[in-house]
Amino acid sequence: MRNSKWQKSSYSASNNECIEVRAADGMVELRESDTGDVIVRTTPAKFAKFLQGIKAGEFDHLTT
Repeated sequence: MRNSKWQKSSYSASNNECIEVRAADGMVELRESDTGDVIVRTTPAKFAKFLQGIKAGEFDHLTT
């Protein structure tokens, strides 16, 4: 599988404090744009569940 380029949300505009995501070797990789040397890898299915949780407000209590 060909690796894709890092992508960030259009909501982050020119701000460098955001999460970037890409597909790599059948996995999904995430990193913070300001600390690109730390990369978290997960499966597409687990990433989809994570996004569903975000959209459902499952993590809203962590943002204060």
